[in-house]
Amino acid sequence: MKAELARHTVEADAGAGAVRVVMNGKFEVVRVHLDRTLLATLAGAGDQADQTMVEELIAAAVNAAVAKAQALIRSELSKLTGGLNIPGLENMLGG
Repeated sequence: MKAELARHTVEADAGAGAVRVVMNGKFEVVRVHLDRTLLATLAGAGDQADQTMVEELIAAAVNAAVAKAQALIRSELSKLTGGLNIPGLENMLGG
């Protein structure tokens, strides 16, 4: 099951798509994409507020991806168990 979850990915974004994160079902970040427009806008200023905004967007996108990966695990477990709730099974798979 863990190997199968590693093959599935989820994608989440923050800042209306300015930052996108792709994560697999093992909660590994596979890819981070920063919108070129966002980078171009920040390239000129480069002040602390801009850096903080980008850092917050990345954190928000990662957190959203984690939530989607958790939902993926719940969905896959439901398929595997036929909807039965087996205590502790989700934790064994990293959920």
